[in-house]
Amino acid sequence: MQITYRPIGYFHTPHKNTTGMPIQPSGAKGIKGTIKVLPEFREGIRDIEGFSHLIILYHLHEICGQELTVIPFLDKNPHGIFATRSPKRPNPVGLSVMSLCGVSDEGIILNNVDVLDGTPVIDIKPYVPDFDVWPADRVGWFEGKSGNATTRRSDDRFAACSLEETGS
Repeated sequence: MQITYRPIGYFHTPHKNTTGMPIQPSGAKGIKGTIKVLPEFREGIRDIEGFSHLIILYHLHEICGQELTVIPFLDKNPHGIFATRSPKRPNPVGLSVMSLCGVSDEGIILNNVDVLDGTPVIDIKPYVPDFDVWPADRVGWFEGKSGNATTRRSDDRFAACSLEETGS
């Protein structure tokens, strides 16, 4: 079975390379960006301005390959990829909840943007607290570490493809 997605738009952000980027939206407070929605999908953002936050799903286009065990940005110990938010996943899909600042003729304007410039967007969903907020009684290895995402920046451990990975 093949699963195929096509971009509905592209991020335009101040983050031109992955090294030094915020690792989560909580570390990107005040950083603005836009999603330029492709013309054939712009009708789909109708009524979106009524929401304060959006869930954005995107393709981590600078990631090559996968690792089932990684050392994530917030720890020094290896963890299974599905117990992390690290990008080198079997399906390189990113998810961020961002503040909606406005709507333009070409797309949407966002705040708290932690995404690389040029990243393909695969879906946009409204954030609805009654649906999307669940009290958590445990957060695994993130316990005592998740608050560090406000200041931690990415390094080169999940950077763009190496020559070996691209076959060059």
